[in-house]
Formats: sequence, structure tokens, C-alpha cells
Amino acid sequence: MDYIIAFLVGGVICALTQILMEKTKMMPGRIMVLLVCLGAVLGAVQLYEPFSEWAGAGASVPLLGFGNNLWKGVKEMVDEKGFLGIFLGGFKNCAGGLSAALVFSYIASLLCQPKMKKH
Repeated sequence: MDYIIAFLVGGVICALTQILMEKTKMMPGRIMVLLVCLGAVLGAVQLYEPFSEWAGAGASVPLLGFGNNLWKGVKEMVDEKGFLGIFLGGFKNCAGGLSAALVFSYIASLLCQPKMKKH
């Protein structure tokens, strides 16, 4: 049952995001930032954790989960180091994911040749 809930929640998040992309003039990058910020805000008001426990990977894997993970790192580091924690916390909690994104993006750039459209 956990797999079904995770699949459905992740699918609903993706479907809502797709609707947002098609019904508004927002660019995909802005929608991604919106999802990350929404995850951070939901974590700050303590709504994300119970949702994530119920939905499992359906809630923790998408960009909402990334935003919540950033929030948790910032909160921990602010408690530990004060104001400086605002800048250090997100990197502490998300270093693995950010490093993997950079490495795999670099590998993809070496393997693929971009094709520029001529106008």
C-alpha cells in the first residue's frame, strides 16, 4: 500500500505542476523555484513532515522534498551557528544531491552535443 500511496501522491504533484505549466505563462525554472520554496514553507509551518511520513517517497523525492530538506538544514545550522547558519545549512543537508546533479550534468555535457536552433 505504501508504494501505491507514494505513486499517487507523486503523480498528483506532477500533474498539478503540469497543469500550472500549461495554464499559466510561468517558465519551468520559475515553477521549479516555486516548488522548492513551497516545500521550505511547508516545512517551516510544520506541515511537510506529517505529509511526508504519510506519502513516503511520493512527497520526499520531488522538488517539494528538496525544499523541505533545505529548510531542515538551515533550521539546524541557525540553531547551532546563528545568523551564519542561514548560508551554511542548505549546503550541509543537500550536499550529496547537489554534488550528484553537478557531476551528472557535467558528464551529460561531455557526452551530448547541443543543437542550436537557427532563427
